[in-house]
Amino acid sequence: MFMATFATLFIQMGSFSEIEHVVEVPLLSKTTSNTCQSHKGGFRTLPFIIANEAFERLASIGLMPNMILYLTRVYGMETAAATNFLLLWSAASNFTPLIAALLADSFVGRYSMIAFGSLTTLLGMVLLWSTTMFPMTMQISNELSNGYNSNSTMQLVILHSSFALMSVGAGGIRSSSLAFGVDQLNMKNKDGNAIKESYFGWYYASVALSSFLGVSVVVYIQESMGWKVGFGIPVILMLLSAISFFLASPFYVKLETKKNMVSGFAQVIVASYRNRLIQLKQEYGNLTYYHEKGSILLVPSQSLRFLNKACMIRDPSQDLKPDGSPLNPWNLCTVDQVEELKALLKVIPIWTAGIMLSVNVSQGSFLVLEATSMDRHVTPNFEIPSGSFGTFMIISVILWVILYDRVIVPAASLILRRPTYLGSKQKIGVGLFSSCVSIASLAIVENIRRRIAIDQGYSEQPQAVVNMSALWLLPRQILDGLAEASACVGQNEFFLAELPQSMSSLASSLGGLGMSVGNLAASFVLSCVDGVTGGGENESWVSSNINKGHYDYYYAFIFALSIANFVYFVYCSKAYGPCKGK
Repeated sequence: MFMATFATLFIQMGSFSEIEHVVEVPLLSKTTSNTCQSHKGGFRTLPFIIANEAFERLASIGLMPNMILYLTRVYGMETAAATNFLLLWSAASNFTPLIAALLADSFVGRYSMIAFGSLTTLLGMVLLWSTTMFPMTMQISNELSNGYNSNSTMQLVILHSSFALMSVGAGGIRSSSLAFGVDQLNMKNKDGNAIKESYFGWYYASVALSSFLGVSVVVYIQESMGWKVGFGIPVILMLLSAISFFLASPFYVKLETKKNMVSGFAQVIVASYRNRLIQLKQEYGNLTYYHEKGSILLVPSQSLRFLNKACMIRDPSQDLKPDGSPLNPWNLCTVDQVEELKALLKVIPIWTAGIMLSVNVSQGSFLVLEATSMDRHVTPNFEIPSGSFGTFMIISVILWVILYDRVIVPAASLILRRPTYLGSKQKIGVGLFSSCVSIASLAIVENIRRRIAIDQGYSEQPQAVVNMSALWLLPRQILDGLAEASACVGQNEFFLAELPQSMSSLASSLGGLGMSVGNLAASFVLSCVDGVTGGGENESWVSSNINKGHYDYYYAFIFALSIANFVYFVYCSKAYGPCKGK
C-alpha cells in the first residue's frame, strides 16, 4: 500500500530546486513548555527521520520474501504452517502501528515511540540472526509431535520472540515517523504546504526505494551468500536506522501529547445508551444540541439518528456547568464527536470490501515456492532470485500510477474536453476487479506448471525445476500492481475525503488496518483449506509438496471469494451514495 501512495506523491513532487528552496526556510518556532523549542526542528532534522524509516523498511522487507524458504528448509516447517506463521507476522506488523499511534498521541509522544520501536526492532533482528548460528539437529515439526528437545525448543522460542519484537518495533516506527516529521515543520510559514508536500514526496520515495532494494539486493545476498550473511545485513541496516534517528535528538521538536479520539468515540456510545429513553420525535421540540464554540456543526445529521441522543441537551441546569461545558462528557457529547463516529461507521462497509485485496496479495509466499520450481534464467548465466519476483509488482505499481496520471487522465480530458478522472470508489472497484483477474491468472499458470512437473516425473521432488519459464508469473505481478495502484490509492483518497479532517491520522491508518485483517483472513482461509482437503489419506491442496498438492484449486477458491467480494463492494458503493463534493 505504501508503494502505491509513494507513486502518487512522487509524480506530484517538485523539482530539486523546489527542495533547495525548502531547505532555506527558517527553522520553525512552536509554542511549547520549553522555550528553546523555537530553536529546534526545521528541515535539517528530516533527513534523519527519513533515514530511520528507510533503513527499517529496507531491513524488514529484505527479510520477508525468502523467509518461507528459511522456515521450511532450515526449521523444517510444513508449508501451510510456515505460511500461516508469516501471515500472522505480517498481520501483527500492520496492526501494531494503530496501537502505537494511539499510545504515542495519548501518552508517550512520538519521539519516545520511534526510539522504542528502533531499539525493539534492532533487538528482534539480532535474535533472528542468532538463529542462523545454531545448528538445527532435527526438524521443529517433528519436535512438536514427538516431544521437545531443549536445544531446538530454545531455537523455536528465539524465533518467535524475534518476530514478535520486530512487529512491535515496526509499529513504533511506522506509526509516528511521518507525523513526527511534520512536527518539525513550520506550517505557519507561507510556504508551509509546499514544504509538507515535498517532505511527503521524499519520505515515500525513500520508502519505495527501500522496498525495491529489499526485495532485490538483500534477497540476492541471502541466496548467494547464505543465511548468516543474508540475515546479518538487516541487522547492520537496522543499527544504521537507530543511529540516524538518535543523532539528531538534540534538535527535534517534541510536542506534548493530546487527547485520544478513541475516548471520544466511547463517550458517544455511552451517552447514546444512557439517553436511549429519549424519543427521537422530541428532537424537534424543546431539545437543543451541544456543540463546541466556533464549530460549524450546530445540529447532527439524520443518518444513524440514534447517536444524536449523545449530544442532546435535556436540561441545561443539569447537563452543563456554569461556563457552558458538559458536566459529564459521558452523558453529553459535542455534535462534532457524534458526526465523527457516524463518518467512521459509514465507511466501514467499503473498508471491509478492501480486505480481500490483502488476502490476494498475501499469497506471495506461495509465489516464491512456485518460482523456485520454475526456470528463472533470463540469460544462460543469470537467473532471477525467487524472492525477488516481488520487485516486478513494485515496478508495476509505479508504472501504473504514472501511466494513469500522465497519460490516461490527460488523454481522457482532451478527448472529452473537460477534466476527467476516476473517483475514489471507481479506483477501488478497478483495483478489486484487477485483483480477481490476477488470482485467476495465477491459478491457470499453477495448473500448467503442476501438469508439466508430473509429466516430467517430479511428483516426489517439489524442489525440482520444471521446464517452464518463471516469467509466466509476471502477469500476476503486473495485475497485482494495477490492483494496488488503483485500489490502495483510491482507499486513501476515499478515507481522507470522507472522514473529518480531525480524523486524518485515523483515516491514513485504515488501509494498514485492512492489510492486517486481510492477513488474518488469509491465514484463516489457508488453515480451513488445509484442514478440509488434507484429512485422512488425502493430500492437502496446500501440501508442502507443491507437485502433489493442488495450489491451482486453492487459487480458484480464492478467485471465487474475490468475485463474491467484488459484488459485495458494488452493492456497498451504491448504498453509500455520492462522495463528498460529488
